[in-house]
Amino acid sequence: MINVNADPQEIAKFSELAHRWWDPDGEFRPLHQINPLRLDWIDRLAHLKGKHVLDVGCGGGILADAMARRGAIVLGIDLAAKPLKVAKLHAMEAATASVEYREVAPEHLARELPSHFDVVTCMEMLEHVPDPSSIVQACAQLAKPGGWVFFSTFNRNPKSFLLAIVGAEHVLRLLPKGTHEYARFIKPSELAQWCRDSGLALESTRGMQYNPVTRRYWLSAETSVNYLLACRRPQ
Repeated sequence: MINVNADPQEIAKFSELAHRWWDPDGEFRPLHQINPLRLDWIDRLAHLKGKHVLDVGCGGGILADAMARRGAIVLGIDLAAKPLKVAKLHAMEAATASVEYREVAPEHLARELPSHFDVVTCMEMLEHVPDPSSIVQACAQLAKPGGWVFFSTFNRNPKSFLLAIVGAEHVLRLLPKGTHEYARFIKPSELAQWCRDSGLALESTRGMQYNPVTRRYWLSAETSVNYLLACRRPQ
């Protein structure tokens, strides 16, 4: 029996806001704003059309829905039931084909469907679970040989504390207070080591930056705050 790698408080936090998930001007506005950047980067590397894709920690389905619209066959998974209901309802209302959702832990799914997916994404989720290395290992097991695995999370340093927590949550109020916990942020070197320990080969790293004046996000080589990591499972 596999213990569920989840924090009940984190699940409750996002469940309370589930009804706001698809409001582009609500609490999840930053996710809507960065989604095109993440989507284009993933698509450019992995070529989503026709691929079987798993989105781990999908929440209300913002990225999963977008990947399905790029032609992928997508399964979104999460352990928060309310956001999943919102994701399913949105898929029905928007008539998004080729996307499904399940309430299941990635470690459990890795035993059920090992080496099954061409692409696995896990965005803004690792910093919300007790054992992020276990999630990384499960994602690696779920990917086919030659498949892509993508992660995004927050770096752990004074700059990220000031910008991602003090700035984003308290000053600019881009996110609800308490969305992130600094101690759970993950250095790129730590995430890279977990990927290597799981048998993944690192391919690309990008950082995400934000200008509060223009309210514009963009990808760059600067990984000191929010960053994305692309890996492949060797053939």
